[in-house]
Amino acid sequence: MKICRFDDNRLGLVSGDGNSVADVTKIIDDLPAVRWPRSNIDPFFARLPELRAGIEALARSASWIPVADVALKSPVVSPSKLIAAPVNYRAHIDEANADKGINFGTTVKSIDEYGLFLKASSSIVGPAEGVRLPPLDRRVDHEVELVAIIGKEGHRIPRDRALQHVAAYCIGLDMTVRGPEDRSWRKSFDTFAVFGPWLVTADEIPDPGDLDLSLTVNGALRQSANTSALIFDVPRLMEYASSTYTLYPGDVIMTGTPEGVGPVVAGDVVECFIERIGNMRVPIHAA
Repeated sequence: MKICRFDDNRLGLVSGDGNSVADVTKIIDDLPAVRWPRSNIDPFFARLPELRAGIEALARSASWIPVADVALKSPVVSPSKLIAAPVNYRAHIDEANADKGINFGTTVKSIDEYGLFLKASSSIVGPAEGVRLPPLDRRVDHEVELVAIIGKEGHRIPRDRALQHVAAYCIGLDMTVRGPEDRSWRKSFDTFAVFGPWLVTADEIPDPGDLDLSLTVNGALRQSANTSALIFDVPRLMEYASSTYTLYPGDVIMTGTPEGVGPVVAGDVVECFIERIGNMRVPIHAA
């Protein structure tokens, strides 16, 4: 099942071919109202398995709209945590150490030594909103990533049961300002976490460790790899993350980017692809 958020917070069921969407926003009426203090749990992702039948029923009587006619927003709205994996592909480590514009004179190591980091949830946008470059005289790079969205709460989750806690996957475009500062600052600017074009429920991706992914800028290929090259695959990332943080429904794990990262400028158009999910087109805007 493919589910998107579009236009003015509408919820949509996306057709199998990704070309049209049915408005199923009424299903949100079944979710509890948010009250203070707000829970760490996103009720949509916590209840997604039981909402599926209602979503399908609403879609059968809905009008289908071309996806090209809607503005796709992030399918993830307010995670309690946005967890990210640094340098989680070997070839990306090699390119980072070879490029002073990335390493700034330091030796880039792997996730084994860095651990994980957090991005600000306020950096989340959808593809229709695009990336807005900050008013800095700095290089800003693109990074395509597979994103796992948590559906079941867990702490100290064993690797062999980790995928049972995943609700869905989507494409992530992680943007970063190059420089010597901590990753959490350089990657947390507004619009620096683009999620979309929709979420794909976990049953449609039985093996997140064998997915082709790629990224182009203005039609030119920059990144192309397979998630089989991840140093920490999705189950290991979840085991590792949950050894420190309790994972709540709606939380996000960005799994890291392969080699081929590079700068973008205002006016560029970035297109991201991940097998079994689809394509995501993201415009780059000036500050």
